[in-house]
Amino acid sequence: MKNFMKIQQKGQLLLELMLTIGLAAILIPALLTGLVASREGKVQQENRMQAVSLLKEAEEAVRFIKENNWNAIADVTVGSAYHPVVSGSTWALTSGTETINGFTRAVTVSNVSRDSAGKIVSSGGTIDPSTKAIDITISWNIPNISTVNSKFLLTRVGNMTYTDTTTTQFNAGTTTTSTVLATTGSGIANDGQVQLGAGGGSQSDWCAPSLTITPHDLPKSGVANAITAIEGRAFAGTGDNASGVSFANLSITTARPPITTTLGTFDGFKTNAVFGDANYGYLGTDNNSKEVVIVNFATNPYSEVGYFNISGSSNGESVFVLGNIGYVINGNTLHTFNLSSKSGSRAQLGSITLDGTATKIYAVGNYAYVAINGTANQLEIIEVSNGGATLTKRSSLTVAGQGGKDIFVNPSGTRAYLATGTSTTQRELFIINTTTKTSPSLVSSYEANGLSPKGVTVVTNNKAILVGTGGEEYQVINIVNETAPTRCGGLNIDSGVNGVSSVLEADGDVYSYIITGDASSEFKIIEGGAGAAFSSTGTFESATFDPYTVDGGINTRSFNRFVATVANPNQTFLKMQVGVAGVNVSNNCTGVSFRYVGPLGSSALDGSGKPIDYFSPVGSTITGLIPLITSGSYQNPGRCFRYKLWFDTSDSTQTPIFYNVIVNYSG
Repeated sequence: MKNFMKIQQKGQLLLELMLTIGLAAILIPALLTGLVASREGKVQQENRMQAVSLLKEAEEAVRFIKENNWNAIADVTVGSAYHPVVSGSTWALTSGTETINGFTRAVTVSNVSRDSAGKIVSSGGTIDPSTKAIDITISWNIPNISTVNSKFLLTRVGNMTYTDTTTTQFNAGTTTTSTVLATTGSGIANDGQVQLGAGGGSQSDWCAPSLTITPHDLPKSGVANAITAIEGRAFAGTGDNASGVSFANLSITTARPPITTTLGTFDGFKTNAVFGDANYGYLGTDNNSKEVVIVNFATNPYSEVGYFNISGSSNGESVFVLGNIGYVINGNTLHTFNLSSKSGSRAQLGSITLDGTATKIYAVGNYAYVAINGTANQLEIIEVSNGGATLTKRSSLTVAGQGGKDIFVNPSGTRAYLATGTSTTQRELFIINTTTKTSPSLVSSYEANGLSPKGVTVVTNNKAILVGTGGEEYQVINIVNETAPTRCGGLNIDSGVNGVSSVLEADGDVYSYIITGDASSEFKIIEGGAGAAFSSTGTFESATFDPYTVDGGINTRSFNRFVATVANPNQTFLKMQVGVAGVNVSNNCTGVSFRYVGPLGSSALDGSGKPIDYFSPVGSTITGLIPLITSGSYQNPGRCFRYKLWFDTSDSTQTPIFYNVIVNYSG
């Protein structure tokens, strides 16, 4: 028994020994590993602290270099490794990495690209010469392979802007069939704009109309109710009652101020509408056998040479002539008639029933645009084909609850301007996009504030004129922003305005002609314009900007980017180029030669002398990066800056406008 107990005790001791050895085998390596890791972790922590210190030193060195000399950053090889070194009393970057107590330090410089709006992009875009991306890396291998890293952007010292916006600044430039005007309502003292306008023309402004031109008394005492005009002539219907003649042909000189005389008259019936050219007048009448009478101006007195008769009892309510096709409205029907000859009874070419009673017609190209005096719709577009014999309805449009009274269509047929009856709850002038004839759409509308419209026309320099009775009888509307038309001027003519027409003379002068209820001076002329006579093309070359004269500093600057505010209405075109040059032998910008380029750096022109490479508007702005190249007299970096604008319009009623530009440059 005693021996057994001794054996049992020995076995227990052996078991405990084995357990102890097993636990030691597990715990000792873990303890040793923890001890080693603790020692290495302390080393790693110390190394990381040293690495961060080297990183911060490099950051400060690079920023110091940038502040002291931007070119020391800009001129390094992109993507290559550099490191900072002390050079005299300052820092510099030298090629290659450096090793400091087992740490490797590298500074890499990369280009930064921006899109056309100036935003930084990761791909595409254009390199910004005044912004660089900096990547600093500190690496070490003991006790573990490790790195710390810093990435940031640097912008050139002296990143400054220059703004061209005042009339004084613009007038220092060179206008070629363009003009400088004050920008009304800008809120900026002496603020200006540049737009089309030939030199030496009218100094009048559509937005400041006046009745200073001598009015003209139409024959007898009839009520003038219709008017159209061409250069040198106005044609008035004066037979709204028995006291007047049916028609008066007026001569208007092209001198300033114009002088009006009555060339001749024609009488015999009530006149509802008139249309005229150099040789003939076309009268819409209440004569049921001759709804359109053609008057020959070559005879003295004037005589009837031809007519168009609509079967049945009807009146000619609105007349229009385009080429050899005549148009007339009676009731809810549009008729076309043959004008290849003017004499005798003119044959009907075609007719179409409209959606309602029509009031006015305006023809452009192969389409007739009809104002409808109804609540279901107020505009109808009719395609005219087969020499006028085929009339096809393409669309109609409802824009208001009151009927259409008059309509004007721009020369390209892309916009219709519809005047409707007065309303206390709805507007009276509507701008309609008619580019797609099968689906016209409303662009915007204008409140006439008590005016009951009788006529509408659109004149040069983005202005519409609305006339009628009640309220302010002559209203000028600025339509440069056609989505938000606003009144910019007007006249109170208490006798009322019964019609309006406008002319653009060959010498660039522009006028509106109105007929009023003044019995002794029915015909009135209002001179318009925008500071100069009209022109369809023009250029503007800015004055030279020399940063050195503004802020001194270094002689060479980098011109980086710009943003310009513009208006680019329908059917107009605005192109912009920039020029950067070095100084002359006298170390200034006087007389230096400028080469203008677009975003691709090209100065090539097409056969008409317009640039092939150019900055163009997107909405109401032109933005771009100024090319950083040297090509001939174009040198960026340089010191002397200019820009050039090309203005074009294919619509005599519209002009592009340049309001201002902000140029970013760096020293």
